Amino acid sequence: MIAVKSDHPISPEEYLERERHSPIKHEYLDGDVYAMAGTSKAHNLISLNLALLLRTGLKSSPCQTFIADIKVNIANQKYYFYPDLVVTCDEQDDLNAYAVTSPKVLIEVLSESTESFDRGKKFQYYRTIPSLQDYILVSSQEYVVEIFHRMEGDRWMLETFQGLGAIARIASLDLNVPLAEIYATLDLTTVENPAS
Repeated sequence: MIAVKSDHPISPEEYLERERHSPIKHEYLDGDVYAMAGTSKAHNLISLNLALLLRTGLKSSPCQTFIADIKVNIANQKYYFYPDLVVTCDEQDDLNAYAVTSPKVLIEVLSESTESFDRGKKFQYYRTIPSLQDYILVSSQEYVVEIFHRMEGDRWMLETFQGLGAIARIASLDLNVPLAEIYATLDLTTVENPAS
């Protein structure tokens, strides 16, 4: 995710204008702009599998699934992030816009370089979004999916699903997602148990 920070603060409007013409993606944190690093093949395949599962599972609903290139606008343009996947069910999220303002589900596929930010500060910012119901972290190193679900009183409950036989439950979308399908075509056993 974050690789190189900008030299000087810029306005949200300047960020959005630059981003429309930039060959690489950047995230925006209250005036600072950060270039995003590329992803691994495992990360990419997991994202693709999730997008297909969500699109199929939500085809009869008003919800829309977006992958990788759609920003999430937080705190009225104070922050812009590119989650790996975002699901919005809000008709106010204009399909022609460049950013989602009312996500219901945000998914980040973890990598070694982004995991601490995705678990920490980024989740802290995401929790301020009133519409967000589920924040999902998907490991690219082992067969593990963690779902943080918003409960009454703005508390968050964590459920962890581990192993290819597990089925992750995305409560806000009323979907059951088998880990075997999230990790389809991937063999992470060499990552989980590297040879000595």
